[in-house]
Amino acid sequence: MTLLYFATLLSLVAAGYYFGRSRAAAVSQAALHSRPAYHGAFVAIAVLLPMLAVFAVGVPLAQRLAEAQAVNAFDPALAGDELRRGAVLRDIVAVAAGRFSGEPSAALQRAAETYRSLRSWSDALLIAGGLAFGLLAIAFGLRSLSARFRARNHVERFVTVVLFACASVAVLTTVGIVFSVLFETLRFFERVSPVEFLFGLHWSPQTAIRADQAGSSGAFGIIPLVAGTLLITTIAILVAGPIGLFSAIYLAEYASPRFRAIVKPILEILAGIPTVVLGFFAALTLAPWIRDSGGLLGLNVASESALAAGIVMGMMIIPFISSLSDDVINAVPQSLRDGSYAMGATRSETVKKVILPAAFAGIVSAFMLAISRAVGETMIVVMAAGLAANLTFNPLEAVTTFTVQIKTILVGDQEFDSAKTLAAFALGFVLFFFTLTLNVIALQIVKRYREQYD
Repeated sequence: MTLLYFATLLSLVAAGYYFGRSRAAAVSQAALHSRPAYHGAFVAIAVLLPMLAVFAVGVPLAQRLAEAQAVNAFDPALAGDELRRGAVLRDIVAVAAGRFSGEPSAALQRAAETYRSLRSWSDALLIAGGLAFGLLAIAFGLRSLSARFRARNHVERFVTVVLFACASVAVLTTVGIVFSVLFETLRFFERVSPVEFLFGLHWSPQTAIRADQAGSSGAFGIIPLVAGTLLITTIAILVAGPIGLFSAIYLAEYASPRFRAIVKPILEILAGIPTVVLGFFAALTLAPWIRDSGGLLGLNVASESALAAGIVMGMMIIPFISSLSDDVINAVPQSLRDGSYAMGATRSETVKKVILPAAFAGIVSAFMLAISRAVGETMIVVMAAGLAANLTFNPLEAVTTFTVQIKTILVGDQEFDSAKTLAAFALGFVLFFFTLTLNVIALQIVKRYREQYD
């Protein structure tokens, strides 16, 4: 039914656009306030809105009516028992769709037939209603058209409303995410002191079943997680920063167009490699090699180390720094380069003294984006750095991060009424605040050092 309804909707929208445009084109172009395309778009919008409204209102109403009548046909006493009603309704829908396993009872067959019949009638009425409203909308739209009709104003106002609605959805989604995490974080702080959470030196969220067992209250200090996150992120930036920036400088200023056209897409392929594949590479290849190499030098290297995770994570974020920095460097006006060369500067001096300072704000934004991406990575850290919450800055030891602990806490069936489970939301809120701080810093740097050119 949905496919048929939207096929009808698209057909009427196309017809409305065609007739509206044709009617406007028949009028002298000098007398028209708006172009014929705007008149056609006005009629198309006039058809689109009521038909979407009919679908949005009619489908839920038809569904609720069919479900209520089907359940009533099965057993009127189920109206007050939501649990049994839901179970019976699933069986009714399964029988009506032919997916029921076993032999349905007579009452279930009767209810399924009622459900099927009502859905058929409601679907037919919905399509007929949408078709009627669409035809009436075409008639209304064509009747409204005239030589001086301001069709462009109406169409642009509609587009403005649509864009505003899309922007509002994006903003409200972000606000909803923040508040959903915030409320659970406040519940967590009712059980664990914020001071202990923010400044505690031991992280062990596991709680025992009995109160007399060791560690029954858990330990929720996030300092080891902060240390692990910063350590791995720092290693990743030390790897990706120079490689990404230098590759961007070479591709933008030194490479030939042919070489750039080949190498840049290959470099950006790194951004499309799944992080789980990079995690396998870190766990099966790089981490054992680092451990064996450290053993030859007399170093005690853990099988899962921050160094392995940081190096592979640096490989992952190289395209973020390289691609964005390359775009920023290419956006620097050619006149600055020509002026530098005219003053006798070499190419390297021009890059160091003119191009990089001019592109500084954009390069900082690229680094901040890469840092945010590294902070939010999970799979590479799980597979290469481990789960141990060690308070250390030694890159040869196993550490863990915020995202890894969030994943570990929420694995499996969880009851969202314990300090252990609610700790995941508190970690998420702290991580959100951290990335927000990075974005604010990046915006301030961009605002301060941004250069505007004619």
